[in-house]
Amino acid sequence: MKELVEYIVKAVVDFPENVNITQVEGENTTVFEVRVRREDIGKVIGKKGRTINALRTILNATAAKADKRAMLEIVEENREAKQEDDIIEPPAPESPQF
Repeated sequence: MKELVEYIVKAVVDFPENVNITQVEGENTTVFEVRVRREDIGKVIGKKGRTINALRTILNATAAKADKRAMLEIVEENREAKQEDDIIEPPAPESPQF
């Protein structure tokens, strides 16, 4: 199933080399976490969520054939290491003049 999700997502995005699918096995459910570049998140979701819903439907049908449950999530990473251009420091407070 992971290969199926990866194949479809790579076909939709502009940067297929940056697609990362993580499979997390739960007790009853398998969760597929999709990580793509920020520019490609909209393409994976689609207009009004149609693309992601279609992908979830395909995944659920495939999982049902194997008597399993599956979920698909898009994971957006927080950028911890910011570039110097992204850091905006507030101006230093002025000291009061008497």
